[in-house]
Amino acid sequence: MTEPLAERLDELEKAVRHAAEAIATLRRERDMLAARAGAGDADRAELQRLRQERKETLSQVNAMLKELEKLDL
Repeated sequence: MTEPLAERLDELEKAVRHAAEAIATLRRERDMLAARAGAGDADRAELQRLRQERKETLSQVNAMLKELEKLDL
C-alpha cells in the first residue's frame, strides 16, 4: 500500500514541477508582451507628436506664403 502512495506522491511532485515551469514560461511571455505593448504606446505617442509638429509647420509655411503674396514680389 505504501508503494502506490509513493508513486502517487512522485506523480504529484512531477505535476507541480511541470506547473511551476509552465507558470514561469507564461510570466516570461507576459513580460515580453507587456514590453512590446509599452513600446507600441511610446510609438503612438511619438507619432501623435510628429503629426502635431507637421500641422504647426504647415501653418507656419502657409503664413509665410501669405506674407510673401502681400509683398507682391
